[in-house]
Amino acid sequence: MANVHQFKVKTATGEMIDLGQFRDKVLLIVNTASQCGFTPQYQELEALHQQYKDQGLVVLAFPCNQFGGQEPASDQAIQQFCQLNYGVSFPVLAKINVNGPEAEPLFEYLKDQARGLLKTRAIKWNFTKFLVNKDGVVVKRYAPRTKPGQFIDAIREELALLPKQQ
Repeated sequence: MANVHQFKVKTATGEMIDLGQFRDKVLLIVNTASQCGFTPQYQELEALHQQYKDQGLVVLAFPCNQFGGQEPASDQAIQQFCQLNYGVSFPVLAKINVNGPEAEPLFEYLKDQARGLLKTRAIKWNFTKFLVNKDGVVVKRYAPRTKPGQFIDAIREELALLPKQQ
């Protein structure tokens, strides 16, 4: 796989979507959980989405229950939680695994492209974030503790490289 745009992922309602639809967009891909100490980052992710969606930023959240069982709910319940508690309007996709033999292929690719601390491949916790450029290339991986607002300059740099809207 040459880039993120070659993957298909499942929505919370079970439909498959082609990430190729996000060509010429900047993606922020995040593994999330509703019962995590980092869950309030949903608020910052939504603020980024609102501020930059018209400039080409797309936030994609992938709930995951692999870390401390912090996302035990169904896809439908996760959607309700995100909307009621954080007003999330960006896509929150189907619950996935990010590590192990059942890991989502997209996340296998992301981990290969951007290693974590000490060059580790595995995702260590919820709210690991991947910034992806307009060509589907992974630009940077951010640790769970790194809040979305801390790398706003990197997002702006990638948005500045997008083709101008007609």
